[in-house]
Amino acid sequence: MTKKARAQRIQAQLDELFPTVEPALDHRDPFTLLVAVMLSAQTTDKKVNEVTPALFALGPSAERMAERTPEQVLEIIRPLGLAPGKSKNVVAMSKLLMERHQGEVPANLADLEALPGVGHKTASVVMAQAFDVPAFPVDTHIHRLAWRWGLSEGKNVEQTERDLMALFPKDSWNKLHLQIIFFGRQYCPARSHKPDQCPICCWAFADKRRRAEASRT
Repeated sequence: MTKKARAQRIQAQLDELFPTVEPALDHRDPFTLLVAVMLSAQTTDKKVNEVTPALFALGPSAERMAERTPEQVLEIIRPLGLAPGKSKNVVAMSKLLMERHQGEVPANLADLEALPGVGHKTASVVMAQAFDVPAFPVDTHIHRLAWRWGLSEGKNVEQTERDLMALFPKDSWNKLHLQIIFFGRQYCPARSHKPDQCPICCWAFADKRRRAEASRT
C-alpha cells in the first residue's frame, strides 16, 4: 500500500469514528482561544478548562488582561504546568496585542508567532480554529501517530507537519488534526498501547513493519 493510499484509508476511518469534531478548549472568541491554547502546553485540556472561567472573568479581553499583573494571573492558573512562565506570557502577549494590533488577535501566522509565548503550533491552532484558515497543527501526539501509521518519518513536528500537509487535502486539515488528537486519546495512547487492538494501528502499523522488514532483506 502506498503512503497516499494509507492516508486515504486512515482519513476514511477517522471520518467514520469522528464525523463531527469540536475544539476541546473552552473559549468564546479569538483572544480567549489564544490564551487557552497558550495555557495548554504540558497539561490537559480538562485542567485548562477548569481555570479559564476565572481567568477570563479577570481578563476577558486583551485590553483588560494587559492591565493585570503576572501575579494575578498566576494565582488563578497555578494548578497548570509551567504556570509562572505562562502567567508572564499571557500578560506580555496581551500588552503587545494592544501596542501592535489594537487589542485584536492577528489572523496571520507571522504576527501570531511574534507574540510572547506563542509558537508555531499555538499559532496554527488559532488560525485553524479562530479564523478557519487551513492549518495542520502538529503536537507530540499527532507526531507519534503519524510515525506509527507510516505517514511520516519526520524527526520533529515541523517535518511531520510538512509530510501530513502533502498527504491530505488542504480543505480537510482543520478537521483532521482534531480527529487524530481525539483518536489518539481514545484508541492510541503513548504508553501501554496494543497495536493489534487499535482500529488503525492493527493494519497501518503492521503494514509499516512489513515494509521495514522487506527493505532489510
